[in-house]
Amino acid sequence: MKLFVAGLPGDFDDVDLKEMFELYGEVASAKLIVDRETGKSKGFGFVDMPDKNEALQTIETLDGAGIKGKKISVKKAEEQQRGGGGGGGRNDGGGGNRWNDDNRFNRR
Repeated sequence: MKLFVAGLPGDFDDVDLKEMFELYGEVASAKLIVDRETGKSKGFGFVDMPDKNEALQTIETLDGAGIKGKKISVKKAEEQQRGGGGGGGRNDGGGGNRWNDDNRFNRR
């Protein structure tokens, strides 16, 4: 089960996150999300625990716990939609060159 963890201290890294969750069960992976430009932690991450019962117990134990003066939030991660979800529709407005309905280039 993949868990979402928020409210982590800024000095936490992947190893800290994994070690914290290993106290409650097996951890397949732990990944802290960092800012691409600065390399600094964004204060949240994901932990993958293969045993669902251990993961649920960990959520119960750690959600709302205090770490280094911060209260963390631990929840089941929501599955991210992959590929063609939703639909943008078509924007036929505007001038300039555009494709028409039968894919021939239409100059205006």
